[in-house]
Amino acid sequence: MRIAKSALIDPARNEVYGVAAVALSLFVFAYSSRFGQISILAYYGVWFLLVLVDYRRALGNYLKYLWIFGFALFCFLSAFWSPAFGTSLRTAIQYLTHIVCALIAMRAVSARTLTRGAIAGVAVVLVYSLLFGTYLYDAMDGTYSFVGAFSSKNQLGFYASLGVFFSYATVMIFRGRGPWLVASGVVGLLSAYSLAASQSATSVITTLGVVALCIGMQAIMFLTPQNRRLFFAAALVLAGIAGIGALQFGAMDAILSVFGKDSTLTGRTYLWQQGIEAAREHPMFGIGYQGYWVPGFAEAERLWQDFFITARSGFHFHNTYIETMVETGLVGTLLLSSILLAILVGHLKRLLTIARTPESLLFFGIASLLLIRSFVEIDIMHPYHVGSFLFYFAAGKLALAQQRPVNLPYFDQLVPGTNRMQAG
Repeated sequence: MRIAKSALIDPARNEVYGVAAVALSLFVFAYSSRFGQISILAYYGVWFLLVLVDYRRALGNYLKYLWIFGFALFCFLSAFWSPAFGTSLRTAIQYLTHIVCALIAMRAVSARTLTRGAIAGVAVVLVYSLLFGTYLYDAMDGTYSFVGAFSSKNQLGFYASLGVFFSYATVMIFRGRGPWLVASGVVGLLSAYSLAASQSATSVITTLGVVALCIGMQAIMFLTPQNRRLFFAAALVLAGIAGIGALQFGAMDAILSVFGKDSTLTGRTYLWQQGIEAAREHPMFGIGYQGYWVPGFAEAERLWQDFFITARSGFHFHNTYIETMVETGLVGTLLLSSILLAILVGHLKRLLTIARTPESLLFFGIASLLLIRSFVEIDIMHPYHVGSFLFYFAAGKLALAQQRPVNLPYFDQLVPGTNRMQAG
């Protein structure tokens, strides 16, 4: 039996394949360290298969995406001055090919299919963690935390955050019905339980903040685009004033105390200080991508010992910008930050100027989540990570031409027959 190419490559017809491919990718990102190279090959397989089916549609015109590859290409170049040339070069190649997979997925998978695939993938990841997970002792704060099948509670918390966010997106943004409504409800509850079990303050705070932000953005969608921009600007100013006031009255310490944390963020402020000192040694170009946390490197060994990291791997500065400064210097930090800023501002612009664009609301939410987490985690600068996959998926969607509806008020578009489309 022959399968039509469109059943695999056309976003309007390949939902079954797209959901399965996204779900498999999330599982690989979560547990590739457990299942090894065969899982990575499966990840490459599901996306590069589409190149074999129709390479023109799968790859598109990469001249449009040159700005997306800026940071990855610089990582590749940095391998040539890295003290760990082999490690840096191998990881840079993995990062480049990982971005290619994300861009293939972006061209072949719609935002709705991505959301449903994420629901399925998070469900499998969390169920596996609940069945085979463990508790680990945190020597820094003296507590036991459920880490699932991961090595860190923050990784479990991130997947739980994605489960809550994509469950919200399925129901509220894409108006899921029937089986997907039930699935999103079940996964949302499972994710909320996993989020509580992980005791990850970062994940809980970012999840609540991003969902609240998306609800607020949905509320202003009922306004016309012109009024939307005015309302958003006013809300941004008021939020800034409220935030400054809250910090002045000790809101941050109060929030941290709820999660049993102190002002040092469980030693992260010390770690940030050490990272800033390391970045000063190679300020412009860095030590080299993946060239710092290398066994035998004196400073890395000292920090592993200070933070009781006996495995001597899987550790970082818990801040995307500090980590990027250490490895790729000011140049790499500006390149990565510019991509993140372009995604956030680009999708926000579409939200404020197009009558109804659920796709951009989804990607604005994802970009906001990654931006908030970037100050305490490093989700977007490593290969085979769900954060970097979603990061470049959202960037690729921004590079595509936008199909826009006529600028009717959001409420009017809910009425059948009023949602006419025009080329953007």
